[in-house]
Amino acid sequence: MEIKVYGPGCRNCTNLEKEVMNALAELDVAANVEKVTDIKAIAEAGIMMTPGLAINGKVKSYGRVPKREEIKEFIKSEM
Repeated sequence: MEIKVYGPGCRNCTNLEKEVMNALAELDVAANVEKVTDIKAIAEAGIMMTPGLAINGKVKSYGRVPKREEIKEFIKSEM
């Protein structure tokens, strides 16, 4: 599973990355988590506002930090 967290490094971007890692740990799922900070790459991915979250190439959210339970549902839907 490929997970990308998009954002320049703001507090919400950091929080999203932490919540993704916590959700993966709670689900006991292994994934390759990549943090994307390049503004051009963020725009090319279709992220209009940061932070953004994509799983297996599909944008799941942007402009907010989803709750952990919602992140877990995103992960489950891609398994």
